Amino acid sequence: MTVTFCGHSKLYNQSSEFSKWLDLILPSLIEGGADTFYLGGYGDFDSLAAAAVRRQKATYPHIEAVLVLAYLNREVDATRYDNTTYPPLENVPPRYAIVRRNEWMVRESSVVISGVTHEWGGAAKTLDYARRKQKVIVQYPRREQQN
Repeated sequence: MTVTFCGHSKLYNQSSEFSKWLDLILPSLIEGGADTFYLGGYGDFDSLAAAAVRRQKATYPHIEAVLVLAYLNREVDATRYDNTTYPPLENVPPRYAIVRRNEWMVRESSVVISGVTHEWGGAAKTLDYARRKQKVIVQYPRREQQN
């Protein structure tokens, strides 16, 4: 089973909360059959997700962290991943490459782990796309605002 992640590029002091949450949910997904994790490689949430998958590899060495590239002609540090892949984006204008890459990641995955905490930006759009595609979504628990 393939799992992908969507979350904001900036987390604003939530990193430790997200890391703890990812460490709690990933083992049950892996024990339920998740073995491939698609990662975007941009921003704070993507970095936390990649680190969380790497930590799980100590217990579950069979899982694979795959960096999904949005561009072929850019240098990337792929050392934190087991593999890279490039979706069919050759004819996509560069300004839309990340959006189309994110949509591909959602389509190719069974589960979407969402660190989306507000309703604007690219991560929120990716989460909306996952909902429209009726994917299983594991959502980071949002706190209710207090008055």
